[in-house]
Amino acid sequence: MDSQPEFKKCNMARGCLCCLKYMMFIFNLIFWLCGCGLLGVGIWLSVSQGSFATFSPSFPSLSAANMVIAIGAIVMVTGFLGCLGAIKENKCLLLSFFIVLLIILLAELILLILFFVYSDKVSENAKQDLKDGLALYNSENNIGLRNAWNIIQAEWKCCGVIAYSDWHEALKEKVVPDRCCQEHYQNCGQNSTNMFWNRGCFEKVEEWLDDNKHMLGTIGMVILVVQLLGMAFSMTLFHHIHRTGKKYDA
Repeated sequence: MDSQPEFKKCNMARGCLCCLKYMMFIFNLIFWLCGCGLLGVGIWLSVSQGSFATFSPSFPSLSAANMVIAIGAIVMVTGFLGCLGAIKENKCLLLSFFIVLLIILLAELILLILFFVYSDKVSENAKQDLKDGLALYNSENNIGLRNAWNIIQAEWKCCGVIAYSDWHEALKEKVVPDRCCQEHYQNCGQNSTNMFWNRGCFEKVEEWLDDNKHMLGTIGMVILVVQLLGMAFSMTLFHHIHRTGKKYDA
């Protein structure tokens, strides 16, 4: 009589673990595919010398292409560990998946805390670094940087970092890129009597971040919840495999 309830409990446990196992597998498969897509886009940007490049001379490798490649590679590795660890019920892979997610989570929290603690200093250093980067605008080896500034200034209707006078200091003459002109035409930036966008791009970016802080906060919370769920699921599966020494095949 007592064996039937125990048998039902055992079957329920197996069913829950099988469900958890395949949910984790499907989720991480999607995660891995997204990582592949990001990696592909990053490689394409890097090879084609796309429209985006680093704005910072202090961090020349911190370009859009390299950032996308790095994020794609991290997502791919994490997804692969979780996907294979779940389907194979491998304790080593599940533990590795948990550790990788934990490291990423701790790194995110540390960077977030440092950013808020030193936000004023970060802002000032970023402004100065961007201003230093303006001097590279006309150099032959920085086509990507030139394209990036042209796109930003045209789309955001801004000029320079703080104001259009930043270009005068960087280029050592009273000229600005043509995309700074409110009425754009070829060589319009060389005419000092033209009307230029009077707001700096740094201010426009800060304004955009402030306007979209709720959306960015929501995205951050979703990422945090996904990471915590991934860690919880991997540890649940790990402990059950460790405790029983069995695999729960569907």
